[in-house]
Amino acid sequence: MAQRYVITIGRQLGSGGREIGQKLSARLGIAFYDKELIRIASQESGLKEEFFERVDEQKHFSLFPGILGLRTAMGDDFFSNYYLSNESLFRIQSDVMKKLAAEGSCIFVGRCADYVMKDERNCLNLFVSADMEERIRRIAQSHKISEGKAKELIERTDKGRSSYYNYFTGKTWGAAESYHLCINSSLLGIDETVRLICHVAETRFSLQARKE
Repeated sequence: MAQRYVITIGRQLGSGGREIGQKLSARLGIAFYDKELIRIASQESGLKEEFFERVDEQKHFSLFPGILGLRTAMGDDFFSNYYLSNESLFRIQSDVMKKLAAEGSCIFVGRCADYVMKDERNCLNLFVSADMEERIRRIAQSHKISEGKAKELIERTDKGRSSYYNYFTGKTWGAAESYHLCINSSLLGIDETVRLICHVAETRFSLQARKE
C-alpha cells in the first residue's frame, strides 16, 4: 500500500497557486481541495455554506463582525439552536481537512492548511508568490477587470488572507519559517514550478510523479 501524504499550498492572489495545486493533483494522482472544503464542511456539519463563507480566507477576513455579523445575515432564530464563532467554524473546517487527509493523499490550498496539518508526519508545506506585475495581469484577465481594480483586489485579498492566517495560527503568513518551501512562480513559470515541486515531493515522499 502506497504511503499517504499531504501537500499544503499557501499563496498570494494572482500567483497561480490554485492552478499549481490543480496541476500537481493531476500529475501526482491525488485529491485536490480548495473551495470544495466549504461545501464538504457544510455537509459534514449540517450548517449552511454561508456560515463558512463569511469567515473564509477568500473574503476580507475580519475579527470583529463575528457573531453579530452572522446574526444579522442569518436571523435570530438560528441562534436559538447554534452559537457559532469564527473559532468554532474554523475548528469544524479543520476537522474536515484532517478527516480527508486521513482517508488518502491530498492537496489543500489555503485555509491555514500547514497549521491544521502540523501533526501530519508526511506533509510538504508550500507558499507560492509571484511578481506584482504578473499577478495584476493574471487577475485583470481572469476577472475581466482593469489593472487598477486588479491591484486593489490583490491588496485587499492578501490582507484578508494574512489576517486569517496570522489570527488562527499565531504565525506569519508568507514568512519562510512557516513553510518547507517558498517559491516565486514568476521565476520558472507555472508548468516548470509544478515540475520542481513534483521533484521535491518525489524526494520527500519517495514517490514517482506521473508523466504529463
